[in-house]
Order: sequence, then structure tokens, then C-alpha cells
Amino acid sequence: MQLTHRTTGAPVTATYWMDHAWLGTHVEPGVTLDVAGGRIAGIRTGVEAPPHGATVLRGLTLPGLANTHSHAFHRALRATVQVGSGTFWTWRELMYRTAAKLTPDTYFDLARATYAEMALAGITSVGEFHYLHHAPGGTPYANPNAMGEALIAAAAEAGIRITLLDTAYLAAGFGEQPNRHQLRFSDTTAEAWAERASLLKGDDHTLIGAAVHSVRAVPADQLATVARWAEERDAPLHVHLSEQTAENDACRAAHGRTPTRLLADHGVLGPRTTGIHNTHLTEEDIALLGSSTTGTCMCPTTERDLADGIGPAAALQKAGSPLSLGSDSHAVIDLFEEARAMELNERLRTHVRGHWTAAALLRAASADGHAALGRPDAGVLEPGAPADLTTIALDSVRTAGPVPRLAAETAVFAASAADVRHTVVAGRHIVRDGRHTRIEDMPQALATAIAALHG
Repeated sequence: MQLTHRTTGAPVTATYWMDHAWLGTHVEPGVTLDVAGGRIAGIRTGVEAPPHGATVLRGLTLPGLANTHSHAFHRALRATVQVGSGTFWTWRELMYRTAAKLTPDTYFDLARATYAEMALAGITSVGEFHYLHHAPGGTPYANPNAMGEALIAAAAEAGIRITLLDTAYLAAGFGEQPNRHQLRFSDTTAEAWAERASLLKGDDHTLIGAAVHSVRAVPADQLATVARWAEERDAPLHVHLSEQTAENDACRAAHGRTPTRLLADHGVLGPRTTGIHNTHLTEEDIALLGSSTTGTCMCPTTERDLADGIGPAAALQKAGSPLSLGSDSHAVIDLFEEARAMELNERLRTHVRGHWTAAALLRAASADGHAALGRPDAGVLEPGAPADLTTIALDSVRTAGPVPRLAAETAVFAASAADVRHTVVAGRHIVRDGRHTRIEDMPQALATAIAALHG
């Protein structure tokens, strides 16, 4: 007998049986989940054995994870930028050299492999902060969105959802023209950026959002144009914010106010907006972000890799800013590590343990991240939500031992991306038993794509 969706009558296309599932507040054993039309059609608990025909997911099944902040091409920098010492600004020079070598074809190859690595890490949706728009020298491609469309196609082939955050990047600094590296990034004006970005199209797995690269990269009198574009489309709007103290100092010198106050004065803050990093903030900045319910995306593995500092995540959340997580420069791609790093960073700073529960950290890595990417219905195992799941092993050398009721704590404080066994997107198995179902040799795909840029 064919099962049907309780309300729509749509046929069930897949059934998954999870021996343990995280249902937002607790771990539930023996859970069956039906899929119809790419969404969760129904959930049944207390199912002691897999029903006939169900796909078995052994371990702890969570809602699919959301990687709220990504620069896909930075994956090619892994290890290369660990040679020697320096600062964010010296790291940036190495990043520019890699960006200069990318074409739409090589960008597709690298992004496809990077997004597939994310799928292997349990990530079902990525926010791609995309500013590499044009050919070297700033000449537009015949298709002005060739690079952005390469990212969209790469995510589709890797099997994950993407929110393409098309980024306005117009200046090298306050009152400075783009340097030779940044010509590829610039549309020259916010109006020209908006005209090009308006040509991008979404689909079932793709949302189009906007981004202000930073207050140093978009002149103050053009910030409102980007904000208005996003508002008219009810689209997510992201911005790098106060990642470096040098940016704060330059903003005060140019405008007599902090970057956060400058964004507030030009209508950029609000519930659809997410500040990336939000590291070096004043008390007034925290209040502005919280009172406007502007989100905060912490990227702890990148922030520590670049020696950026530790952002005031706990204070921001207390003020009203929802927290999400991203792997940013992909020093590692591991949302479990991002989640625990946010908590452990706060412990180091305050000498106090337990700022967030495992449940709160999982929510930052899933539901609140999806909301920041324009999918407020995702990140939960509930009827009607997208059928996006990730399952981690509870019998690896990292996760074995704790009782199942503590599986959420095990996931956050002990597991790694290497423990992901299954990833399901829209009800389709993308990672099965730790292997990507669409890309046979993932390490080779990454190695080949990166070698093409370092050759």
C-alpha cells in the first residue's frame, strides 16, 4: 500500500529509519521519517525496528547543517597559507594570487569539490559570499554572471543547497579605488552591481541574496542601494563586520563612527541581515545589532587561523542577535568544530564553562544558519520542513562510550566531520556510509582542482 502525505496526498518517495534522532530538545530512539516532494511528510517515534523498504541510518541523525559563510576558492589556500608568519593582511596577498588564476571552468571544478567536501561533513546548505565576478583586469565575461553561475552549478552537482550572496565590492578602502587584484571584484558602482545581480536566477536548490563586502569596500553613499536591492526581494543580506581593528580605526577616521553605526545609519541592519565575524565591537555596536535583530555568523576556525580575535558571541546573543556558524576560509570544513570552538573560545576568555548547551550550539549550526540563508523552515526534523538530514556515527573512536541520551553532547564536544556517515538533501542520499554518491574519488577531485591553480 502506498503511503501518502497526511495533508497534500503527495506520494511518499523515501522512508528513513533512524535508530537515534535529535528532535530539537532530546534524543529519540527508533524514529521513522517519510519524505514527499523533498520535504518531511511525517515522523513516527517508538519504531523499534526498520519498516520494510526503509533506508536505515545508524547513529545520531540531526537536521542538515548550514554553513552560513563560505568563500569556496579559499579551499585552495589550505596549508599553503600556514607557511611562515604574518597577519590577516599578509594572508590576503596570498588569497589575491589564487583569485587571479580562477576562470569559470576552474572555479566550477574547485567549488564542486569543496561543496562535496561540505556534504561529506553533513552540510546541506551553504551561504557563498561571492565577489569574484569578472575576468582579470575587471573586464566582464560575455555572460556577466559566469562565475556566480559556476558556483550554482557546482552546488547542484555536489548535491547541496546554495544561497549565492552576490557581493558588492567597489573600493580598496575608504576613498580608495580598487587595486589591481580587486578589479575582478568591482562593478564600479552599486547601481551597476544591482543591474548585474538582478540577472541571477534561483531554483529549487538555489536562493539569490546580497552582500556588502565590508564598509571599507562599499562607499557609504552606496550602502543603501545594496540594502534596498535585498529588501525589495526579501533576500538575505550579509556583510563582513569589524573583523579587524584596522577597519574600525579607518572607519572612525573617515566617518567619525564605528562600522556598525555606519551600517545602521544607512539602513543595512535588520532581521534579514547577518554580520560576519562581528569581532571587535563596542557596547553600543552590540546594542545596535541586538535591537535590530541583525544576525551574527561566527567563523571560529578562520578567526583563530587569521589571528582575528574572539568575538563577543554570548553578549550578542543576549542582546538579541541570532547566532550562526560558517567555515569561511575552509582552514577546515567541520561545523561540529565551529560549534564547540564558539563555546571553548568563550570559556578561554571568561574562565567560565557552559555558555551554550549542546542543543543551542546545534541550533546555531542548523536552524539559525538556515534562517540566515533565507530558509527559515529548514534545520528541524518536523513535518513540512525540507528533508535535509545528517547522521553521525556513535561508534567511532571519538564518539563511542557515552550513552545515547547524551548523543547531542557527543556530537558537539567530541565528534568531527569524519564521523558523518550519511547526508540527505531533499530526501535524496548524497553521502551514504561516508562516501559521496555523485563523486567517486573525492580526494582526487580536490587535489586536481587545486593543482590546476598552483601549477
